[in-house]
Amino acid sequence: MIPVTLADAHGAELAAAARWNGAGAVPRALAVAALAEQRLELRLAGDPARFRAALRALPPGVAADVADDVTAHRELAALTPPRPASAFRVGRAAAAATLLRFYREAERRSGVAWQLLAAVNYVESDFGRVRNESASGAQGPMQFIPPTWRTYGRGDVHDPHAAILGAARFLRAAGAPGDVRGALYRYNPSRAYVDAILRFAARIRRDRRAYLVFYARELIVRTPSGYRQLTRCRVRISDENWPRRQHSARLTL
Repeated sequence: MIPVTLADAHGAELAAAARWNGAGAVPRALAVAALAEQRLELRLAGDPARFRAALRALPPGVAADVADDVTAHRELAALTPPRPASAFRVGRAAAAATLLRFYREAERRSGVAWQLLAAVNYVESDFGRVRNESASGAQGPMQFIPPTWRTYGRGDVHDPHAAILGAARFLRAAGAPGDVRGALYRYNPSRAYVDAILRFAARIRRDRRAYLVFYARELIVRTPSGYRQLTRCRVRISDENWPRRQHSARLTL
């Protein structure tokens, strides 16, 4: 069954994530629930009044997760203009279990929390699915510019293992884990970026299943004509819950 409310989708995705170890393809039940929540949250991101009303109506634990998701999305959306779908190069991410092993190795070596590294990987490249080079020349799943990679990287900047370890080295040198905010600001000098990363990391710390939920989400980007889904869940979800433009006005909870 396809979840039709935000609370339904949230509960369904966490239940599905609890049954998955992160190996292989994302299970169908998790993919469907994650996409349903993702679409509903995008509608809330474009409607502040509806967002506030939703938070009041949701159970406290769900409301906290939704607040972090939607606020982080709005902060990140404000940093970059919409781009045509053709501007994005998309590829496969390494398995969630494989990436988790890399994050944990990096945490052991650097002391930087694995949840923080996962959040950076999610924001920078959707766990490696986005293969673009940035306008400043940043590359790879953790988006290093060449001079920084020469200092902190080892090997191929496009290799997720090497990139995650490189990011951990950078953040450690920049002050993490003692000053995580300061270290993230050196990684990307934007307070909105820092706050968004910390919100996603906090969700994963509260419930490890959130990492699998983020991984299971579809790659959805903002274009001049509205949101576009660049990866495909195999189950069709009604267009009623799909925001065609950034500022949608209707949402049923």
